[in-house]
Amino acid sequence: MELSRIAVAGSSGLIGSALVRSLTSDGHQVVRLVRRAPRSNDEVRWDPEGGSVDAAGLAGCDAVVNLAGANVGSRRWTEAYKAKLRSGRVLGTAALAQAMASLKPEERPRVFVNGSAIGYYGETGERAVDESAPPGEGFLPSLVVDWEGAAAPAREAGVRTVFPRTGLVVARQGGAWGRLFPLFKAGLGGRMGNGRQYWSFVSLHDEVAAIRHLIDRDDLSGPFNVTAPHPLTNREITEAMGRVLHRPTLFTVPAPVLRTVLGELAGDVLGSLRVLPTRLLESGFTFAFPDIEGAIRAAVE
Repeated sequence: MELSRIAVAGSSGLIGSALVRSLTSDGHQVVRLVRRAPRSNDEVRWDPEGGSVDAAGLAGCDAVVNLAGANVGSRRWTEAYKAKLRSGRVLGTAALAQAMASLKPEERPRVFVNGSAIGYYGETGERAVDESAPPGEGFLPSLVVDWEGAAAPAREAGVRTVFPRTGLVVARQGGAWGRLFPLFKAGLGGRMGNGRQYWSFVSLHDEVAAIRHLIDRDDLSGPFNVTAPHPLTNREITEAMGRVLHRPTLFTVPAPVLRTVLGELAGDVLGSLRVLPTRLLESGFTFAFPDIEGAIRAAVE
């Protein structure tokens, strides 16, 4: 990859901060989208909920990567929080896409990598799905459909547009695993519900590598599942956590308790998503940590 100027929205989040570190360590210039007044030339003002961005700050960027959005699993899904999840993603994506479309053709980025999620597929049970599958039903699938659809102005303006549909990122700094690691290290880990639901995971290292792969390859567009090749059940992942961390995994959180504590969000924890990265593998991408034990070890080292 030649040295590039890359704009990143959501640069302070789990994936965004790791991506920025990776890009800058290789000499690329990163422009951060911020919600306050810019303090330097490498910052651009935007307001995702308000649907606005300083388009001039994107002019001349080779790529725009949008990883912004409130954390899906950080709290109960009240109607107010669901509205926040939707507005930040859909309006923020639309603002970026429209800003790129408004630029002169020679000033437009060559690629728009807009974060997405495997929540697109909804409940899949034991059925394995890839990018050819239709969207599921419920809040998350409808959110992802609208989220990806909001990028249309950029695509229609000729900007190559890619959607990395990310699975559960194995990292100790944040996300779902950021809450799991302390419990397991304390010997309080265990399966959730009956443990038969599939969790489609990906290491943080492979998540960043996949995004960079999608930036680099001019022949890639559309959705790409960013999940390890072999999704596992919650029970299998629980056992792997115990082996790697050398802790017992005797506890079980019954489904009714999860529903009481998490509300509608419990459906995301108890639901089964068996997702395969077919298009990513076909494009030649190689996972550094294709198995769960390797992904866990990479997170704790």
